[in-house]
Amino acid sequence: MERVSIPAVEERARRIVETAVELAERGGFEAVRLRDVADQAGVALGTLYRRFRSKEALLVAALEREAEALERRLRARPASGGSAAERVTAFFASATRGLCRRPNVTRAFLRAMTSGEPEVASTVSRFHERMTLLITAAIRGPGGDGELAPPPSPRERSVALLLEHVWFSCLVGWAGGLQSQPAIVVQMHDAATLLTS
Repeated sequence: MERVSIPAVEERARRIVETAVELAERGGFEAVRLRDVADQAGVALGTLYRRFRSKEALLVAALEREAEALERRLRARPASGGSAAERVTAFFASATRGLCRRPNVTRAFLRAMTSGEPEVASTVSRFHERMTLLITAAIRGPGGDGELAPPPSPRERSVALLLEHVWFSCLVGWAGGLQSQPAIVVQMHDAATLLTS
């Protein structure tokens, strides 16, 4: 039996996720067929299925990597602004810009997140928790312990969750052609002003 190193397994998973994102960018949710992902990533279909049981699970894993990249960017350059509302608006402007630059991928992410597939629930939950921490860091700002020690208070958690719900709703509207990217930022500014004052 061949032993595969942890870095090799992680590299294979990275290739699989990146291939899924490339296919989604070209043709949206429907273009992400697991057989095609396996072929283009150069892995056996069984290998892909051991790691990702469905295309929804694969796309949500890709979304989680997007959130990790957003977190790294914000650690290097935190959301700026003189008030919590300004920082939260800057945070959501950055997050929205990052997602909307690849519309087909983002629509595929949204569809996967709302699929109701039980196996994606834990990954979606981790994504929401990461977003809660990032929003809380924006609310606190510099000197407000952006590193989140202590963890979010019940009020901070509630405000972050409500802001995330508004953002998600805005993204769904954007995906359906009902609003523009700038409109999302305006709505997030309004929500942040109401909830952080």
